Amino acid sequence: MEELVKTIAVSLVDNPDEVSVSTIEKDGEIVIELKVAGADMGKVIGKQGRIAKAIRVVVKAAAAKESRNVGVEIVQ
Repeated sequence: MEELVKTIAVSLVDNPDEVSVSTIEKDGEIVIELKVAGADMGKVIGKQGRIAKAIRVVVKAAAAKESRNVGVEIVQ
């Protein structure tokens, strides 16, 4: 799942070297944390959060294939 999120994020941002993805387990749910450069936050979130929502939908669909509960958080 990390590679999927990283691939999507790298294709969206201007500074692909500053993209980092980590996985944390909280309350039985896997949370993927996405960190990007401050200047690229708007590109990853999108207008009214549409791109962030689309990333979450793609990850949830991929996780459903493996019967997992996965969430995505965008952090600074």
